[in-house]
Amino acid sequence: MIDEVRHDDDHAVDAVGAGRARLLALRDGVVSRLHALGVSRDDVVRAAQGSNLDDEHDPEGATIAFEREQLRALTTQAAARLVEIDDALARLEDGSYGTCDVCGEPIGEARLEARPTASRCIRHA
Repeated sequence: MIDEVRHDDDHAVDAVGAGRARLLALRDGVVSRLHALGVSRDDVVRAAQGSNLDDEHDPEGATIAFEREQLRALTTQAAARLVEIDDALARLEDGSYGTCDVCGEPIGEARLEARPTASRCIRHA
């Protein structure tokens, strides 16, 4: 019986370690993406400096406006993803990672592997 408990504890520790590694890798990717988006935004701003401020009548205006809006949307999306990842890392630290926020039941390993930031079980997703 003690061996079973020890095995379960070891498995839980392994799962938490794997979850932490996945989350940190995801976080690194999102931070890199945000940095790249910032550089892209700077490039768009520099390109817009030589153009007419009237987007409607400037042949490049619509393109520049579209690029700015696209970068804004991508940056917002990446920032939201970073918050999800940081929230999951906080749950790892406080011991609640892998537990559904709604029902308190464990979140399935397959779900956590597919969505490491999941805070709800599949039933409450």
